[in-house]
Amino acid sequence: MEFGTTFFIIAALVIAIWVIVELKRFRHKVFAVFLIALIIFSYISFNVMFNNRNLDFKSISGITEAGKIYFSWLGSVFGNLKTVTMNAIKMDWKDNSNSTNRQ
Repeated sequence: MEFGTTFFIIAALVIAIWVIVELKRFRHKVFAVFLIALIIFSYISFNVMFNNRNLDFKSISGITEAGKIYFSWLGSVFGNLKTVTMNAIKMDWKDNSNSTNRQ
């Protein structure tokens, strides 16, 4: 009887330690995926923004101008997302299955 109880307690401790380690590893994985997504988003958005623009990235004024353009574009993207979200919230999302127009 003592062997079963001791084995159960040791198994529970091992499982608890394993879960704690996996949770820490999961947080690091989530953070790593977030950083990778941020880098990919930044790369693609820079390419989209500066594709047809003639900017000099070798001078301070060119880098400043590029930063102004990029952050202005990024602000307008978030503004547009806010507008779309607000309009989606205001829509009538009720179920129309009991409509009188059914035939």
